[in-house]
Amino acid sequence: MQTEIESIRLDKWLWTARFFKTRKLAADAISGGKVHINKQRTKPGKEVKPGALLSINKDGLNWEVEIIGLSKQRRPFKEAILLYEESPESFTKRQQQMILQREQRELFDFSGQDHKPNKKDRRLIHRFKQVSD
Repeated sequence: MQTEIESIRLDKWLWTARFFKTRKLAADAISGGKVHINKQRTKPGKEVKPGALLSINKDGLNWEVEIIGLSKQRRPFKEAILLYEESPESFTKRQQQMILQREQRELFDFSGQDHKPNKKDRRLIHRFKQVSD
């Protein structure tokens, strides 16, 4: 964790804190209204400093975190979690959301197809499409 920097772009911080795999995904989430600073919508280039409160919505899960550190480089997960502190209420709520999603996935498995079509299946699909044309 580097402390010599005073502020960093929000999209870069989300990337270094490992909330998003790329800066592009982080910027898209910010532009799409999935990330708020102090309960206000923001832009990807907004400079953030320690003490800022972020609310992050990703894949149906919500994080309420406070920035406590800045880093210019993406570090391993064990170091990345030192950049923020999640509120206890947010943690318990997110755990409940994860359990609910898991239960819904088990109950309502709408995967559709169990496997990728093999050569025989593809031939049948092509024949069916040719006959229907």
